[in-house]
Amino acid sequence: MSESGSFHGGAVGDYKTFRQTSCDRLLHEMLRSARVGESKSTWKVLITDKFTVKIMSYSFKMADITDEGISLVEDLFKRREPMTSMDAIYFIQPIKENIIMFLSDMSGRCPLYKKAYIYFSSPIPKELVAYIKNDSSVIPRIGALIEMNMEYFAIDSQGFVTDQELALGELYGESTADVRNFNFCLNTMATRIATVFASMRELPYVRYRAAKSSSNATTEDLSRDLIPNKLAAEVWNIISKYKTGIPDFPQKGTCDLLIVDRSIDLIAPVIHEWTYDAMCHDLLNMDGNKYTHEVPSKWGSTNEKGEALLEDHDPIWLELRHIHIADASERLHKKMTNFKSKNRAAQLQQSAIDGEELSTRDMQKMVQALPQYTEQMEKLSLHVEIAGKINALIRDLGLRDIGQLEQDLVFGDAGAKEVINFLRANQDVSAEIKLRLLMIYACVYPEKFEDEKGVKLMQLAKLTAEDMKAVSNMKYLGGLDTKKASRGSFSLKFDAQKKKHAARKEREDEDETWQLSRFYPMIEELVEKLSKGELQKNEFPYINEPTPIKQEGPNTSEPAQTGSNQARHSKSRRTPTWAKQRVSDDGNSSDSVLGNASSDFKRMGQRIFLFVIGGATRSELRAAHKLTGKVKREVILGSSSLDDPTQFITKMKLLSSKDVSGRANQMRTSIFNF
Repeated sequence: MSESGSFHGGAVGDYKTFRQTSCDRLLHEMLRSARVGESKSTWKVLITDKFTVKIMSYSFKMADITDEGISLVEDLFKRREPMTSMDAIYFIQPIKENIIMFLSDMSGRCPLYKKAYIYFSSPIPKELVAYIKNDSSVIPRIGALIEMNMEYFAIDSQGFVTDQELALGELYGESTADVRNFNFCLNTMATRIATVFASMRELPYVRYRAAKSSSNATTEDLSRDLIPNKLAAEVWNIISKYKTGIPDFPQKGTCDLLIVDRSIDLIAPVIHEWTYDAMCHDLLNMDGNKYTHEVPSKWGSTNEKGEALLEDHDPIWLELRHIHIADASERLHKKMTNFKSKNRAAQLQQSAIDGEELSTRDMQKMVQALPQYTEQMEKLSLHVEIAGKINALIRDLGLRDIGQLEQDLVFGDAGAKEVINFLRANQDVSAEIKLRLLMIYACVYPEKFEDEKGVKLMQLAKLTAEDMKAVSNMKYLGGLDTKKASRGSFSLKFDAQKKKHAARKEREDEDETWQLSRFYPMIEELVEKLSKGELQKNEFPYINEPTPIKQEGPNTSEPAQTGSNQARHSKSRRTPTWAKQRVSDDGNSSDSVLGNASSDFKRMGQRIFLFVIGGATRSELRAAHKLTGKVKREVILGSSSLDDPTQFITKMKLLSSKDVSGRANQMRTSIFNF
C-alpha cells in the first residue's frame, strides 16, 4: 500500500493552519497528484461515499475542485452512466461494501471508467487489499492505491469532529454493557483521531484524564471512567504504526495531545453563552451553520425563504462570531452607518431618491458599483437582522436575569435561595431554560438533589420526570456525586472554594469584560497548565512521556502576558486582545489570531491538540482561538461532535435508555436535522 507523503503541514517556512492543511491535502495531494504525466486539461470524475463527501465539504467549496480537473462528483452507491474515456478518482472509506462497489465499476469487459485512482480515508485492512488483487481484470486499470489517512471533519480552522453523534450514549449510557457496540465506537474514534496526526505530520505526546472512581464504584462506573485511558492507548497504537508506514513521518514528538471526556466540564454545554456565534446557534434554531430567513421575492411583493451560511467564507461572521452580542450589535450599527455614508454607490443612490439630477457619468459609476454595493449591503443587512432577532429574544425570554443567576451560581455568588426564588417568580419560563438552570445548580450543589430534594425541585420548576432525566443522568458522567470531594486525586478545585461554593475561580488575569461573560470553559485552565508544564502527571498521565528537550520558539513554561485586573462586575467597551480583528467598513475582516498573525506562527511553540469525548461546545471552540494567542501555541480542539445546548440535553436524557437502537432513532430525529 502506497502512502501519500508530499505535504509537510508543520513546516515553519510555509506554516498552514489545521483546516488549510486539510484542504491542501485533498486538493493538491489527492486530486492534483492524479494528473502526473498527463495534460492538465484532462478532466476526471470524483467518486465519494456519504462519509467522504462530507469530509471534503468541510474543507472547501465543491466548486473549488474544478480547478483541479474534476468535471463531475458522483455518489458511489448511485447508478452512474459509463464514462469510458475519462479517469476516475475514488475517495472512499476502506470498508467491504465500498470495495464491492468499486470492483463492480471497474471489473469485466466494460468498466465505467478508463482508469481508477483510489484514495482511502483510513488504513485499509490487508484482507480487503487481497480482495481487490483477486480480480485480475481490475489490477491493470488501477492508477493508484493510496491511504490518505484523513477521516475527520475540519469544522473550523482550529477544530474537528469525528462525526459520532451517538458517542456519548454508546460509551457512557446505561446500556454500555453492549461490548461490541462500545468497542466499535471507541476504535472508530481512535482511528479518526489518528488520521488527524497523519494529515498534520505530527507525532504527539499523548496524555489523558486519569480514572477517578472510588473503590466502591460499580463495574460500569469503572468502565466509563477508563474510557479516556483506553482511547489514548488505542490512538497511540495507531499513530505508532505511522512512524514506519508514512514517508517523512516524524520519529520524535512534535506536539501535545490531551484526551478528556465530557465529565471534565458539565456546565459548559448548558450555560447561556453570550457571544454572537453561541447566541445564533442557541436561539435561532439553525440547521448546522445554515440560517433560514425571509427575503424579498424577485417576482413580486411577497417574501420567500432564503438561506445563508454562517461560516469562514463570510468575513463579517469571522469578525463578530467570538464577541459579546451587545458589542456585535453596536459594531454592526456603526458598520452600516459608515458603509452608507462612505460608499459611492450608496451616496449616488440616495441622491437619486432625494430627486437630485445625476450626470451621465454619475449614473455610469453607480451602475458599475451597484453589484458590489448590493452584495456588501446584503451581507450587512443579514447580520443586522440576525442580531436584531437575538436581542429581541434576549428581551422576550428575560435571558439577562437568567444569565446573571447562572453566572452567580458558577462563581459562588448565589445558592439555593436564589434558585428557589427564581423558580417561584418565573413559572412561565420555558422548560428548557429551567432545566439548564437546574443542571448548573446540580453541578455546583449535587447534595441538593439527594433523595426527595430533587423531586421537590422538579415540582417547583414544573418539569416532567422525562425532563429531569437530563439531571439525574449526570451520574453517568460523574456528576451528582456528593462524595467526590473526598477522593483526593483529579481535581481542578481551588482554595477559594473552601470559602464559598463555586465551580469556577475568578480569572483575574483577563481583560475586564461584560458581567454576563465571566464564565469560561474548564479547558482553558487545562490548556494553560499543560502549556506551562503544570498539569499533574497523576491526574493526566502520559502514554508516551517525553524526555526533557529544548524547544524552539517562546518559552512556553513562562506565564502568558495578562491584562490588567479589573472589578468582576464591570463592563468594558474594549474587545479582548484575542478577539480583535482587522476590520473595514465594507465588512471585510480576517480570522482571529490565525488570520492576523500568520508570520507569528514561525515563532510559536508546538501545537496543542485537545480531544473531548462525548461532544464539545462552541465556547470551547472559541477558547481554542483565544488560547492560541495567549499561550503562543496553535490550539486545536477535537471531539466526537459539536453540540448546542438543546442537542446536549437530548443526549443526556437518552443516556438511561436501554434500547440502543431506539435511542439512536430518537437521537437522529432530534439531532441529525443539521
